[in-house]
Amino acid sequence: MDLRRHVPILSKHPVDVGHRTEGAILSELVRRGYSVLVSFGVNQRYDLVIDLEGKLVRAQCKTGRLINGVVRFPTRSVRSNTKRTFTRGYVGDADIFLIHCPENGRVYAVPVEDAPGRCMYLRVAPTGNSQAHRVHWAAEYELPG
Repeated sequence: MDLRRHVPILSKHPVDVGHRTEGAILSELVRRGYSVLVSFGVNQRYDLVIDLEGKLVRAQCKTGRLINGVVRFPTRSVRSNTKRTFTRGYVGDADIFLIHCPENGRVYAVPVEDAPGRCMYLRVAPTGNSQAHRVHWAAEYELPG
C-alpha cells in the first residue's frame, strides 16, 4: 500500500481522540527539548510527567476545541457505569493541563488550580464587546520553549 495516496479516516471515538492529543503534545514537548516521562497503564490521574531540571510535573493532556474565538477544554474526568456518571477534578492529582487544539495546532499549559469548574475557555480572538476582565487569554498559556 502506498501511504502517500492513502488518506486515513480519523476515528472520533474519545479514546482515539485522546491518544492523538497525547501524541501531539508529546511530540511538541520533545521537539522543544523537554525531558518527558510516559506513565505506564491507564489508571493514573496524569498522562505525562515533565522533568524540569529535577522537578517532576504531572501533566494531564486534554483536547481543546476552537469554537467562536475560544479554545474550550474539559477540566474534569468523566466515567460512567449503568447507573451513574461520575465526574472528578484533578486538584492534587495533576499539576498542569496540557491542551492541544487541533484546529490551530497549538499547545497550552494551564495550572490545574487556574482551571475551575467543569471546563475552561482560553480566548484566542478579541471579545466582541472589548471585555478584558476575567478573560483567560490563550497567548498567556502557550507552551513556553
